[in-house]
Amino acid sequence: MSYDTSNIRNAVLLGHPGSGKTTLAETMLFESGSITRRGTVEDRNTVSDYTDIEHERGNSIFAALMHDDWRGNKINVLDTPGFDDFIGEVVSSLKVADTALMVINAKSGVEVGTELLWEYVEDFKTPTLFVVNQVDHEKSDFDAAVEQATARFGNKVLPIQYPLNQGTGFNTIVDALRMTMYVFPPEGGKPEKQEIPASEKDRVLAMHNAIVEAAAENDEELMERYFEHGTLSEEELAYGLRVAIGKRAVFPLFCVSAINNMGSGRIMGFINDVCPAPNQRSAAPLVGGGELECNPDDDTTIFIFKTHNEPRVGNISYFKVFSGVLKAGDELVNASNRTTERFGQLYIANGKNREPVDELRAGDLGCTVKLKNSHTNQTLTKKGTDREIEPIKYPNSRIEVAVVPPSKNEMEKLMKALHSIAEEDPTLIIEQSKTLKQTLLYGQGQLQLDLVKHRVESEFGVSMSFEKPRIPYRETITREANEMYRHKKQTGGAGQFAEVHMRIEPYYDGMPDPSGLTVRNAEVEDLPWGGKLAYYWCIVGGSIDSRFSNAIKKGVLMKMEEGPLTGSNCQDIRVCIYDGKMHPVDSNDMAFMIASQQAFKLCFSKAAPQLLEPIYEVEILCSGDVMGDVMGDLQTRRAIIMGMGTEGHYQKITARVPLAEMYLYSSTLRSISQGRAKFTRRFAEYVAVPPDIQQKLIQEYKEQAGDED
Repeated sequence: MSYDTSNIRNAVLLGHPGSGKTTLAETMLFESGSITRRGTVEDRNTVSDYTDIEHERGNSIFAALMHDDWRGNKINVLDTPGFDDFIGEVVSSLKVADTALMVINAKSGVEVGTELLWEYVEDFKTPTLFVVNQVDHEKSDFDAAVEQATARFGNKVLPIQYPLNQGTGFNTIVDALRMTMYVFPPEGGKPEKQEIPASEKDRVLAMHNAIVEAAAENDEELMERYFEHGTLSEEELAYGLRVAIGKRAVFPLFCVSAINNMGSGRIMGFINDVCPAPNQRSAAPLVGGGELECNPDDDTTIFIFKTHNEPRVGNISYFKVFSGVLKAGDELVNASNRTTERFGQLYIANGKNREPVDELRAGDLGCTVKLKNSHTNQTLTKKGTDREIEPIKYPNSRIEVAVVPPSKNEMEKLMKALHSIAEEDPTLIIEQSKTLKQTLLYGQGQLQLDLVKHRVESEFGVSMSFEKPRIPYRETITREANEMYRHKKQTGGAGQFAEVHMRIEPYYDGMPDPSGLTVRNAEVEDLPWGGKLAYYWCIVGGSIDSRFSNAIKKGVLMKMEEGPLTGSNCQDIRVCIYDGKMHPVDSNDMAFMIASQQAFKLCFSKAAPQLLEPIYEVEILCSGDVMGDVMGDLQTRRAIIMGMGTEGHYQKITARVPLAEMYLYSSTLRSISQGRAKFTRRFAEYVAVPPDIQQKLIQEYKEQAGDED
C-alpha cells in the first residue's frame, strides 16, 4: 500500500538506556494491530531488537525501522540505542525523522544521556514530544521528572497529562488537553473514559489553559478567537498545537506505562492528528546551497540514512524518499560517485521483517537490497537531476585503539571485515598510520569497539585484538646548534664523498634571518604531519654546488620524519646549510643525502631537543555526587583543570589532558559514574613533555631500537 505524503508521520524514539524505548515501540506496534502479540526485552522477542548481539546484551545497539497503520495513516517508528557509544545510529535516524519522542524514566528523570541526545535534537531542529515512561514503577516521581525537563529544556515543555496514581497499581491518566480521565483495565489497552474528579479540577484546568494559550500564541487568528471566546475548539486547538510543535515553540509531555500498555495509544493518536507530516517540515538543505521541498510531484530523490549487513542477505540500505515517487525497477544516479543503481525491489520494514511494495512516495521510509556502490549518507536522484542532500555530520571520535591481527597473512581479511562494518557505521574510522606504524580504529566508546571485535570474529571468522595505540609525539629543539658531517666511502670504483656544515635553530613565523650568514635562497615548507621546516641555502663561494641543495633538503626531511629522540616527527626547525665540501667525481645526491641526515642528527642532539605531546581539551558532564571521583581520576592522568561550572542540573568539568593518559577513559568514566556521565574531547595543541617522562620515552626507544638490531 502506498501512502500519500500528507498521511505519513516519521517518529524517532530517543532516550537514556533503560528508559523503555524498545518496550514503547513494541506497545505502539501492538496498539496499531501491526503485531498480535507483544514481545519483551527479557524474552528477546521484540520487533526492534532482533539481532543476536542485541539478544545477548539485552539492549538496543542498532536503530530499527518499524511502521504502524493508524486510522489510514502510516507512522514510521525508529527505535534507537540509548548508549552514546552508538550515537551514529541516533544521528542517522534524526536526519530522516519529523518528530522526536524523548523518553524519560519516571524514576531516574532527566539523565546525562538525555542531555546528550537533546544537543542533536537541537541541531536538527526536530519537533519533539516528551514521554515520561515507567510511571508504574514503585519509585516513580513524575513531578520531579517534569521539573527536571523544564529546568533543562525550558518552559516550552508543556505537560499534557499526568498519572493520577503513579507507582505500584498505576492505571489512571488525567488528560488536560481532552479534559478527560483514562482508566485502564489490568491488561492495559483501550481505557475507559471517566469524569475528572473534583479534587483534580483546578490542576487540570490550569494545565488546559496553558495548553490553549500555547496553541493560540503562534497564530494571530487563533489568538483573536482566544481573546474573544476565552477558549478554542478542539479543531482549533489541534491546528494551533500543530503550528507550535512545527515551530518548536512547545514540547508536549505525556506519560505512559509501556510495559503495561497504558497510554501509548493516546500518544500515537497525537502523533497522527497533530505532529507534522514530512511536507510540513522545513525543506532539506542541499550541498552547494538551495533546498529540496518534500513534494511527490518533483523528480525522485532519496537519501540513504542507514546500511546494515545481514547474514545471507548482504547489505540492506534504508532510505527516505525526500521527493518524487520511487517505484520498483527505477534507476537512480548516486550524486557522490555518479554510478547508476537499479532498485529491483522495495520494502517497508518491521524490524527484520520486510514486506515488498510497488512504490514509496515522498516522505516515506523504506529499504532495498543489493545496491552495489551506494552507502550511508549518500543521495541518489533521477538521472539528469543535479542535487545532493547535505550529508550527516557525525560526531568526532572519543576513543582509539590499535588493531592487531593474529598474523600478517590475516591482515587483508581483517581490513576487509573492518571496512565492511565501517560502511554501516560512519562514526567508525579506520586509519593505517604510517607515522605510528599501526592500524588504528577510532570510535565513540569502548562498548562500540568491543562490538566491532565481536562482529569481526563471529561474522567474518577473523580473530583480532586491541592494544594501546602509540602516541604521535613530536620532536623539536629549543636552541641553536652548529655541526658538520663528512661522508666518505671508497669501494674500489667510484666512491662517495660529501661534507655538510649545518646550523639548526627553533623556527617561528617572522623570525629574522640567521646572524652571520648570507641567505641565497629560503624555503618555508608546511610539513605533512604539522609544523614547518625552514630550509635556507647559505653557501657562498661554491663550496657545494647548488644542484645538491635538493638532495641535502631531502636528507633533512627523511631524518625529520623519524626524529633522533624517539623516532617521532620533527617540526618547527630552521636548517641553514652554510659550508661544506664536494669532490668532482665522488660527490652525488646520495652522498649529500647521507651527510645531511647525519649532520642534522648531530646538530639535533646539541640543540636542547624537546619532545612534545598532544594535549586534548576534555569536557565532562556528570552528576554532583560523582564529581569528586571524576576529578580524582583526572588528576592521576596529568590533567590540568581549566574550569568547573554547571550545565542544566549537571556539573561541568573542563580539563586539558595528555592523549597518552586518555587510553580507556571512556570505560573508566562509565565505571566511576555508573553510566551517568559523558565527555567530549578535541585536540588543543602540542606541549612539552615533562623531563622525567621524556627521558623514559627516549630510553624505551633506544631499547626498542637495540632489540630490533
